[in-house]
Amino acid sequence: MRKPGSKELIKRFLLANIGKVVTAQEVSSAAGASEWARRLRELRDEEGWPIITHNDSTALKPGEYRLEAAPPEKPDVRFVRSISAKLRAEVLDRNGFTCQMCGLTPGDVDLATQRKVRLHIGHIKDKSLGGKDELSNLRALCSTCNQGAKNITTERPSEIWLLAQIRRAGQEEQRAVFEWLRKKFGGGIDSDHPPRPS
Repeated sequence: MRKPGSKELIKRFLLANIGKVVTAQEVSSAAGASEWARRLRELRDEEGWPIITHNDSTALKPGEYRLEAAPPEKPDVRFVRSISAKLRAEVLDRNGFTCQMCGLTPGDVDLATQRKVRLHIGHIKDKSLGGKDELSNLRALCSTCNQGAKNITTERPSEIWLLAQIRRAGQEEQRAVFEWLRKKFGGGIDSDHPPRPS
C-alpha cells in the first residue's frame, strides 16, 4: 500500500480539526514535508477548501489557520492553472530571479526558515480582487514571502506610511482596500457609504 502524500496528510489533519485554530508548525508536522505551505494554498485556491488566515480574520495571528467547514465534495472543475511556463520564465527573468519583497535569490539561505530559497510567482493584485494572470500583475517571491510568514519577522508598516500609500492609489485600488477591510472587520464599516479618499 502506498504511503499518503503530504497533501493527503494535511487534508486528514484539517478534517480532524474543523473549526479549530491550527498553527503552521502543526500543519508542517502533520504534512511531514517542507512544501506544506504550497499544499495548503492548493487546497484553498484550487480545491475550494474554506481555509482562513490572519489575512481573512482579525481573530487569527500570522502562522495560524482555520478550516471553517467541511470542504466541497468535488473541487471546482473550472479552475485552471493559467500561468504558463513561458509567462513564469518571463516574470523570473524580468525580476532578475530575485524575491521582490525581501531580495533573496535561489540558493540563498532564508533566515526565517533556515532553508535554501525557492522562487514562486505571486500576484501583485490578488485574483480575488480582480487581478489578472499577466506579466504586469506578477512578481517573483520566495516561499516565505509568498505564504506571508515574513509578517512575523519584518517590521510592520506604520499607520502614516500605510495611509499615504492608500491615498496615492487610484480609486479602484482604494475601493479594493475598503472591501478587504470591510470583509475582515465585518459589519462595522458601512459599505454603502465608504469614506471619501482624501
